[in-house]
Amino acid sequence: MPESQNIEYKTNWRDEYLKWICGFANANGGKLYIGIDDKGKLTGIDNHKKLLEELPLFCLAKTRANFIRIWLSRSVNLERLMPN
Repeated sequence: MPESQNIEYKTNWRDEYLKWICGFANANGGKLYIGIDDKGKLTGIDNHKKLLEELPLFCLAKTRANFIRIWLSRSVNLERLMPN
């Protein structure tokens, strides 16, 4: 299965790949495979159990923090525009 608009292969996890996950979530969905190179060859990953435990929490923390920051910035801007 080759890479496509909805499939991306990465040999290991990097925090910057959260952008791929958000992009998939904002589009038609997709799959990010970790432990596979660009040619589709299985490379495996070290500490896969740790990654499976930490990755969902990392994604939740990062997206929640961004959501709160956006919400607060919009709330502040709205308050400035509203008359007393």
